[in-house]
Amino acid sequence: MPSSYNRNYNRSSYGRQPSRRPNRRRNKKRMRNRIIIVSSAVVILALLIFVIVMVAKGCSAQEPTAPASTETLAPTSAVQQTTAPAATSGGQNSTTDVSGFTAPKPADNNEDGHLDGSLYVWNQAAFELFYGSDDSAANYAQTVNGIAQHLGSSVKVYSMIVPNHTEMGLPSRLKDSSDFTTTSQAENIKAAYSKFDDSVTAVNCYNNLSEHCNDYIYFYSDHHWTGLGAYYAYAAFAQETGQDVLSLEDCEEHKIEGFTGSFITMLGSGLKEDTVSYWTFPYETSMELTSASGNSPEHYDSIYYEAEPGGPNTYGVFIYGDNPLTVLKSERKTGKKIAVVKESYGNAFVPYLTYNYDEVHVIDFRHWEGSLTSYCQENGIDQVLLLNGIMSANTPLQIKAMESIL
Repeated sequence: MPSSYNRNYNRSSYGRQPSRRPNRRRNKKRMRNRIIIVSSAVVILALLIFVIVMVAKGCSAQEPTAPASTETLAPTSAVQQTTAPAATSGGQNSTTDVSGFTAPKPADNNEDGHLDGSLYVWNQAAFELFYGSDDSAANYAQTVNGIAQHLGSSVKVYSMIVPNHTEMGLPSRLKDSSDFTTTSQAENIKAAYSKFDDSVTAVNCYNNLSEHCNDYIYFYSDHHWTGLGAYYAYAAFAQETGQDVLSLEDCEEHKIEGFTGSFITMLGSGLKEDTVSYWTFPYETSMELTSASGNSPEHYDSIYYEAEPGGPNTYGVFIYGDNPLTVLKSERKTGKKIAVVKESYGNAFVPYLTYNYDEVHVIDFRHWEGSLTSYCQENGIDQVLLLNGIMSANTPLQIKAMESIL
């Protein structure tokens, strides 16, 4: 106890009771007992406080953390943060081998950009910042392996992870700036692919996109790729599977001007408006679409919603946007079928597959309710492609939704 407390205690206890001096020994004994009781109480109280604090810390450490953002209709998924972390050398996956990936060399106007929340704005375009990790890549690979195991050896499974515009369009000097840092998407994709089982074939679309990084393969105002970017990924898939590649020279290009994508919705202004191009083919195609209501499929003579105007929803020209189940049919009579399990990046990709397959069964795992194994058996499908943008492939909520198709 503090000395001032002792002095005050002595004056009040002993100064006013001189008649008890003959019982000093008994008073000392009482005092000692009181001190022992008080000291014991203090120790017990301290121990209780310590135990409570440790239990609270343990509980908070075990609580699962929510993903950085949840899936919405505009950006479909996002492994991003509202504020960028401090720059670090080499990113989070700096030890991952990225041999075999061609580094993009985007044109650089030597101007600076600026950070706006989870987006970096440069050259009148917005770029989603990516912070995936080896752990999230391994989680995605585990899910893909599980799907392949459920489908069995009679179904050939492919998986494609698509990098976003930040990887392909933002110069290295800006990605390595002191304002922020992003994880290398090449490293993240390679980390996922390295953990695929032998039953899964990885499709590397990264190199085709990298070689064409200065073409119009991503939108300025939106988080998706363009129809041209999707075509280069399709070419990589056709090459990986040993199939002929549809030539765009044999197709007719159509354009819709004035696309104001999800980034304009988020930022308000300062970005270029986009043009959405889509291609019709030198053979007939049609489509059966099952909406979210689950009604009987509706038949359409076109696989594009050609009446789609400019504005925030123009990306919906591709297969009428996001629906649980869409079946594209081709008159080419190849005798082959494929199921594509996708999020919105797949919308611009799947039309090209009509060149190689009589039927392309497009399953949006975010909205479809069913068993992929049963569906493939019932429809005679022996090839499945799992296609995800890199943000989706590293988002726990998206991966959990993909697992649900089992």
